[in-house]
Amino acid sequence: MTNSSHTLLRQIQVLDPVANTSIINDVLLGSGIIQAIDTHLDSIPPETKIIEGKGLILAPGLMDLYSYSGEPGYEDRETLNSLAAAAVAGGFTRVAILPDTTPPIDNLATLSHLKQQTQSIPSVTFDFWATLTHQQKGQQMTEFAELARGGVIGFTDNQGIENLGLLRRVLEYLKPLKKPLAIVAEFPSLKGNGVMREGYFSTTYGLTGNPSITEATAVATILEMVASIQTPVHLMRISTRRAVELIAWGKARGIPITASTTWMHLLLDSTNIASYNPNLHIDPPLGNPDDRLALIEGISQGIIDAIAVDHHGYTYEEKTVPFAESPPGAIGLELVLPLLWQTLVETKTLSALKLWKALSSNPRKCMGEIVNPIKAGHPLELIVFDPKETWTVTSSTLQCLNYNTPWLCQEIQGKVITELI
Repeated sequence: MTNSSHTLLRQIQVLDPVANTSIINDVLLGSGIIQAIDTHLDSIPPETKIIEGKGLILAPGLMDLYSYSGEPGYEDRETLNSLAAAAVAGGFTRVAILPDTTPPIDNLATLSHLKQQTQSIPSVTFDFWATLTHQQKGQQMTEFAELARGGVIGFTDNQGIENLGLLRRVLEYLKPLKKPLAIVAEFPSLKGNGVMREGYFSTTYGLTGNPSITEATAVATILEMVASIQTPVHLMRISTRRAVELIAWGKARGIPITASTTWMHLLLDSTNIASYNPNLHIDPPLGNPDDRLALIEGISQGIIDAIAVDHHGYTYEEKTVPFAESPPGAIGLELVLPLLWQTLVETKTLSALKLWKALSSNPRKCMGEIVNPIKAGHPLELIVFDPKETWTVTSSTLQCLNYNTPWLCQEIQGKVITELI
């Protein structure tokens, strides 16, 4: 909040993905809540700071379903503080951390330590995923009930599960705990050493292909198991046209699933790998052009519920290697909103409300939360976005520790105005 006790955002566009409205309003903020919201507010407290909102957007803060923290274990990649700074700059008020830390989040002690570390970071709410299995003990399941009581957001091994007997037991054990289970839909044995999506372009660029059936067969299998056991599952990192079709089929039959894709899969495809930029090496790989179009249509139709960041910082040395030898992953918390807005909303490919829903309210719903509309009396978890402000992506303008992104040194349009709220 500003130094004044109250701030009036005059005639700002208010996007409310829950109420499904986009209205020009005056909005009075103060004491950590929305004091008043209406078409015109004439009665305001003395010494209220007035900000002209023309051209700006006020909307709920974004939530990232899954990203990596380098802390603990790889603090040269990212710390919780740098991750929080990047999240704030990108408009994310909540970030869910994957359990791939060192040590991993597979026990109550590690979880408690991380929760304590983040108590001193008030700008962002951190949630934590726990692993399904003990990483050092093979197929031994973690203490689900204990971790659930400890406050994990849910459970994921952040990789494909090829042991279907294990998956069945996990679905059965988690069902009564009412905690989300997130699964990467892939069969590693089909994936092999593939570093880009298999097809015409992988052959053309001479890179080992990862076939789309890696994902499709896993989605089909998970759908059958969830239909039988009825434990809700969130499918992570959906990246292929066929997977979108299968998810639509499953939802039409009432199978309790939600799904997310990542932001880069909506912006880029395998044609972009012609540059061999190692920052385009992500997992799952960028899809072929028809995959990207199917994912966008999936967001538009609500088949794909949410867009995740999957922010994964690497040092310059780790990423400055040939494409196929680079570790998969890229940063994104500060880039997601402006790039998706310019590519999808400004071109009228996707409405502003649908984009915001996929980045804000729907991720919360995927986690089983009740999401409220924007109204007077509700606590502030809002951001202000200027879709016209331009800035250049450099190591000095980014808040995260590293800059492994294909947009490095490029000028982009759209920025969250952090000092207004």
